[in-house]
Amino acid sequence: MSDQNYNEQEEIFSQVLRAGRRTYFFDVRATKADDYYLTITESKKFTNDDGSFHYKKHKIYLYKEDFSEFNEMLKAATDYIINEKGEEVISERHQSNYSKESEVKEESTTSENFTDVSFDDI
Repeated sequence: MSDQNYNEQEEIFSQVLRAGRRTYFFDVRATKADDYYLTITESKKFTNDDGSFHYKKHKIYLYKEDFSEFNEMLKAATDYIINEKGEEVISERHQSNYSKESEVKEESTTSENFTDVSFDDI
């Protein structure tokens, strides 16, 4: 059996998070002993000057014995960031996307929760 066939066979569960130029893959895989582990892959798209592109990937292997501590540390780190800097995205690169998302959220909130009132009614 080829390595490619084995890799396809060992994937048990998968989720994808697309985030701009980055995509995160969360894949549950099986060991040879038929136990499960998690791989987290960051794939980042880079465009060359000639218009062609390539991806760089970074992968983390996370085993069950580390889940609890990993979750605790991830939660502590993300809570720290939110507590210190809030949830607003402040990088220039994301600012235009964040502003558009905020406008859409505001529009949907306004239309769902408030009645249209013109100034003539006041």
